[in-house]
Amino acid sequence: MSHKDTIRRIEAQKSLPHLKYEIREKTTAFTNRLFYTLFDDATPVEENIVGLGQDFEELVKIACWEPGQPCKEIWDQYCAILPEILEKLSRDARAINENDPASNSVEEVYLAYPGFYAIAIYRLSHELHKTGLPLVPRLMAECAHRMTGVDINPGASIGVPFFIDHATGVVIGETTVIKNNVKIYQGVTLGALSVNRDLRSIKRHPTIEDNVTIYANATILGGNTIIGANSIIGGNVWLTKSIPENSMVSHTPQINIKNSVRNE
Repeated sequence: MSHKDTIRRIEAQKSLPHLKYEIREKTTAFTNRLFYTLFDDATPVEENIVGLGQDFEELVKIACWEPGQPCKEIWDQYCAILPEILEKLSRDARAINENDPASNSVEEVYLAYPGFYAIAIYRLSHELHKTGLPLVPRLMAECAHRMTGVDINPGASIGVPFFIDHATGVVIGETTVIKNNVKIYQGVTLGALSVNRDLRSIKRHPTIEDNVTIYANATILGGNTIIGANSIIGGNVWLTKSIPENSMVSHTPQINIKNSVRNE
């Protein structure tokens, strides 16, 4: 096969005219700049808000390829709600500091806790998701996913405060509803019972009521599954049905210990 034939065949396979990978890099840069603007004491807010507006305009040009998408009006609305997002994140950070005996300060939570970073990017991407802006919120969520191992779909609804400890391996699906003062640990999955494409517009992920704690590696599945308020879900539990409030659910494995050293 000639070099020209190879090029022709590659070009023929590039059938998605709006698939521009530069949006990944631009969204990552936008997310990092937004995070610094909101949290870093040495980063000037006014100057960076202007720059973020310019960055956002570039993202809009790439992401909003469908005619009639109201992308240009989104930025001003988004800026107006940033103080409210910060208030929520402040409550999240305080809750993490108050509930984790390993935390030495709120500053440590902001700087060193992957769970807090994942929550922050979720709250920032969720507000853009609500506007209907295509692609960008999901790419923002993927920034946190790559850095922390936490996969929170920006469509999920999460109350305040929210606490993720250790973070790695947490998965929270698109239609999940998490109420206020919920704590979850590493490896928790809040997922769907089925990945059938026909369920796209149906609630397929669980609802977690107020004051629930979910320990490591628990799996809770299904759109009709409701975890009642004030419940505790133990580690490695697998749930596909609702439980009432004030429940304690545990998984008791059978563990056998055999001493391989013979007494002589």
